[in-house]
Amino acid sequence: MSETKGRVLIIAGSDSGGGAGIQADIKTVTMLGGYAATAITAVTVQNTLGVSGVHPIPLEVIEAQARAVLDDIGADAIKTGMLGDTGTVETVARILDSTSAPAVVDPVMVAKGGANLLAAQAVEAVRSLMIPRAGLLTPNAPEAQALTGLPVETLDDQRRAGEALLKLGARAVLMKGGHVPGDTVVDVLMTADGETTFEGERLDTRHTHGTGCTLASACAAGLAQGAPLAEAVAQAWAYVHEAMRQAPGLGAGHGPLAHNWPLVGRR
Repeated sequence: MSETKGRVLIIAGSDSGGGAGIQADIKTVTMLGGYAATAITAVTVQNTLGVSGVHPIPLEVIEAQARAVLDDIGADAIKTGMLGDTGTVETVARILDSTSAPAVVDPVMVAKGGANLLAAQAVEAVRSLMIPRAGLLTPNAPEAQALTGLPVETLDDQRRAGEALLKLGARAVLMKGGHVPGDTVVDVLMTADGETTFEGERLDTRHTHGTGCTLASACAAGLAQGAPLAEAVAQAWAYVHEAMRQAPGLGAGHGPLAHNWPLVGRR
């Protein structure tokens, strides 16, 4: 029997509303044909209106979850999301060092509703420990600005920040443009060999909860199944765009995406 491909270990926080975090990650990896396993870093109390509670998981339990998965099921890619504090960042860095699976690092800092999901003092830990271990780093504009100290307000700013992040050790950076003003959204995939841009219409919607988690997990699913980097990102980009377009309209705030849209097709 050939070796299983498509195994993704997701190390991130739980979202009780199901739109982001571990829940969005599992849905995404599954819908794209992969196998999702998890190590939960925190339990959050949240819905589309915001986060009202964050309960970190003990560090030894985070590591034990990951070890249990890696020692038995294995992983073809690892996706990291909400890490929360310096201790968790350090623990996850050790986990990444124990496997050759490529890591998709989503440097989650703030929830869609504005709640802080990464302690201020942990930003340096992400910069020094997670970026050099990232096979693909997927920051939005505010995250890239926090990590580099550079303004990210234009497409040229995205490129400058991306270059700075490559110099910090990331092997590839997907600079997301959702926070950059304009009628179109442009994401820039940057590596030492050059760049690929992904451009599409900006959807006029409040249903954007979990877009970053979903995109990073979709990239991880593609990489875990053996897709080349640019192909994995292109597939992920198309998946997220359609999931936003077909959002089910749930909640009174930042609503979730239609992660299941491939089951019902394009509408």
